[in-house]
Amino acid sequence: MNIKINHIAKMEGHAGFMASVVRGDVKSAKLEVQEGIRLIEGVLIGRHYADMPIVAQRICGICPVVHNLTSIKALENAMKVQVTPETKKLREIMELGQIIHSHALHLFFLSLADFLDMDNDIQLIKEYPEETKKAVRIREFGMAIVKVIGGRVVHPLTNEVGGFKKAPNEEDLRKIVADSEEILREALDLAEFFKTIKIPDFSRVTEYVCLGKRPNYSIYDGDIVFSKGLHIPVRKFEDNFQELQKQNEVIKKVEHAGKSYMIGAIARININHSKLNPYAQNYLESLKWKFPDFNPFHNILAQMIEIIHSIEESVKLLKELLNSDLNEVVTKPYKTRQGVGVAAVEAPRGTLYYHVEVDARGYIKNVNIITPTAQFLANLEDDIMEYIPGILDLSNKNRERKLRAFIRAYDPCISCAVH
Repeated sequence: MNIKINHIAKMEGHAGFMASVVRGDVKSAKLEVQEGIRLIEGVLIGRHYADMPIVAQRICGICPVVHNLTSIKALENAMKVQVTPETKKLREIMELGQIIHSHALHLFFLSLADFLDMDNDIQLIKEYPEETKKAVRIREFGMAIVKVIGGRVVHPLTNEVGGFKKAPNEEDLRKIVADSEEILREALDLAEFFKTIKIPDFSRVTEYVCLGKRPNYSIYDGDIVFSKGLHIPVRKFEDNFQELQKQNEVIKKVEHAGKSYMIGAIARININHSKLNPYAQNYLESLKWKFPDFNPFHNILAQMIEIIHSIEESVKLLKELLNSDLNEVVTKPYKTRQGVGVAAVEAPRGTLYYHVEVDARGYIKNVNIITPTAQFLANLEDDIMEYIPGILDLSNKNRERKLRAFIRAYDPCISCAVH
């Protein structure tokens, strides 16, 4: 039998699904990308380095901040540009804000209805109006962080190589701190609600990969850490991972040692859970997970944990920043020089990698961008191949519903993947 889903709604981008099953044996399972390749890397070659963060963040409208940050970090590493501790702190707060608003959008408005057997979000909003309002306010809090620091929520304006064009307004930052207490309370309430939803019982052993740096829950900096023990610097990523361009496929899939692996919130929680902030740690303990946890549906709850942690962490960093000189984030003079730079930052959906080569005049010679969805797509398909046998006896409608829920739990971003 063939299983085909022409279009999977409520995820970033356009994709369908196709699987082939012969006498109960799953022969293939493939997410069918329905978008053309965008060739952003080719667009960047030959342009001045100052254009790169501006162009690269257009890869995605949901997570432009991380493309902006990672491209800037790669350029700074290439040209040996040093930035202040205040600049790094402000950038990390930006990324935490993006994680908050992206996770709130996905786990409540894109995935939750799947686990409540609802066909649409109108029904969800009608039945859970208070939870909906809390999810919206949490997302708006994350968006406010990005707007205050970056100038606007989508495609920020102020961030650049060497620092920021201007420091954020101190009063605006203090308002975020003041609002955080109520937002954290609402996030904890929403987290309790998510504990009541029924998560499918499915598990497949895989390898988890994310950034790691003692003693922090790494988001902006760190080495590449594997759940099975390997620990390498970011500059060695391309030596240890293989990008595979298969015939008739738009997306380059990525493997490690010939196998698929998983990244994103569930990977970060599995590897860095001991470094969570107190409220996030308490919530995780209340879930009574046993590590390693290999249930991909738990990615939803992992995102909820990260929302709580990111609210706590952003406020902590903001308070530290407000006790320092905010003008230290403003870009200071530096020299343009030839070089090769790599960088990685944790996007909501997993680790984003950039490799860039710049000539002596500051023009880009080469770029390689490896996005989270391109990395976990092979793992998603491997997971689904093991998941399908358990749902073969369902009606076509219920089987399709289960598969849509499975794919959406991964939170794929097709626009990033076809960059």
